[in-house]
Amino acid sequence: MDPRLSILKLDVATTFRLDDAGRILCENDPDGSPGPRAFVAGCIAGNVVHLRADVGRGTAAEIAALVAAEPPWIDPQARPGCIDQIARLLDGPPARLEVGFNYVLPRQALPTGRFVCGNTAQGDALLASLCRDAMPAHLLAAGFVSVGDFWPPWCVAMQDGVIAAIAFSARLAPTSAAVGVYTFPGFRGRGLAAAVTARWTTLPGLGTPRLFYGTSKANLSSQRVAARLGLERVGLGLRII
Repeated sequence: MDPRLSILKLDVATTFRLDDAGRILCENDPDGSPGPRAFVAGCIAGNVVHLRADVGRGTAAEIAALVAAEPPWIDPQARPGCIDQIARLLDGPPARLEVGFNYVLPRQALPTGRFVCGNTAQGDALLASLCRDAMPAHLLAAGFVSVGDFWPPWCVAMQDGVIAAIAFSARLAPTSAAVGVYTFPGFRGRGLAAAVTARWTTLPGLGTPRLFYGTSKANLSSQRVAARLGLERVGLGLRII
């Protein structure tokens, strides 16, 4: 198998929890969020498709044949030609289509700056203070309602004693992991997303050989982070929700 296709398949297996038949059970996040009805991914070496576990076998076989006949999907401006047919086979048009870019994330050089990392004395002290004094308003507004939302391994970038950006383990698999990154309003435009992502790649808790970074087609700021880090794009992904 072409190594580029192998990496793409590993990225998919990092993103979702799959059953033995390769069906999507749910997202591979700590919350086990619901997965899409279908996920089509492509790179120069070919395409792959995974369907939710509740899609019938006959329908799954038809969809697999459509994707196999599709030219490699490499243009983010043009969705695969078979998507409308897939939607019909899935009993109706999708609620929405989400195109994403997926990147290989190599270990980075240790960045400069003030960072606090989980599973350290400083990290334990930070979590204890958040539990004792309540979550700051800017974290709550971003959806970080408790320290349980700091998915380990994690690290944060600090600015003047305030959590300015966070990188956490959005996906963990036996041989791979994917980062989730968020820079809080008021601290954006300072390169913190790239810095905290680079710091995350150095965490001892990430014993996996392959790391990934993903972003949606619409998220231009996240794509700039990937460019700043010099990341290589694995391929494209399309969720049929």
